[in-house]
Amino acid sequence: MALRRYRPITPGLRHRVDLVPEYDKGAKPEKSLLTPLKKKAGRGNTGRVTTRHQGGGSKRKYRLIDFKRDKFGIEGKVWQIEYDPNRGANIALIVYKDGEKRYILAPSGLKGGDWVVSLSKERADLKPGNAMRLKFVPVGQPVHNVELFPGKGGQLARAAGTYLTVTAHEENGQYVQVKLPSNEVKRVLADCMATVGQLGNADLKNVKLGKAGRSRHRGIRPSVRGVAQNPRSHPHGGGEGRSGIGMPSPKSPWGKKTLGKKTRKRKHTDKYLIKDRRRK
Repeated sequence: MALRRYRPITPGLRHRVDLVPEYDKGAKPEKSLLTPLKKKAGRGNTGRVTTRHQGGGSKRKYRLIDFKRDKFGIEGKVWQIEYDPNRGANIALIVYKDGEKRYILAPSGLKGGDWVVSLSKERADLKPGNAMRLKFVPVGQPVHNVELFPGKGGQLARAAGTYLTVTAHEENGQYVQVKLPSNEVKRVLADCMATVGQLGNADLKNVKLGKAGRSRHRGIRPSVRGVAQNPRSHPHGGGEGRSGIGMPSPKSPWGKKTLGKKTRKRKHTDKYLIKDRRRK
């Protein structure tokens, strides 16, 4: 994955850094796999703002992605690699031998003309895009789009550039241990599906938009610092001139502790942890 920088002809180009596209630029999305995506502007069913800093942005349509990879034993050809405005990773349009079309997440190295397959009862070739159950994946193999419950669809490692590494197969054959991007080692049921390879667009984290307008095109509205607000709007607000937050520990706009406050619910997941990400 390569990055593209620009000559500072305008202020917006001075710090702009883009990805060199790995998708087919002229590719048009498959209409049968599109569905409308209604804008919500961060508002809930009562019309009030429930998530701040959302609104506007370019019109999108949602691409229906096959996270389950449950079309077993039928080979599919990669028709084209496409850009998806709803996620960081690219997607691949697969045309199966029986004529059905599906979208999958596009791993690094997958290109138009390649063949992929999903197998349930045996090991598939270790080629990017092939899917199989975790119990057939050898130790050390990177995988993505990993299920947590068989048949539910992939939930782990779906973002651009992410992957899990299979670290061990337990003796009872019921669980497989995988290493997450956070260095946490987790037990996952061996019958869960996983797709071979690392997802593409790994350099997405290095992209710099360059100007505020590109954030607005994505539906991201401005964030205002708490100390710059009215005291009725934020606990950090008020004061004369440039003042500090005026309290020993930072607060959220609703008066709750932030910056270090633990928010992760771990009660029901600790039994699946082999190595916590907090341990060195």
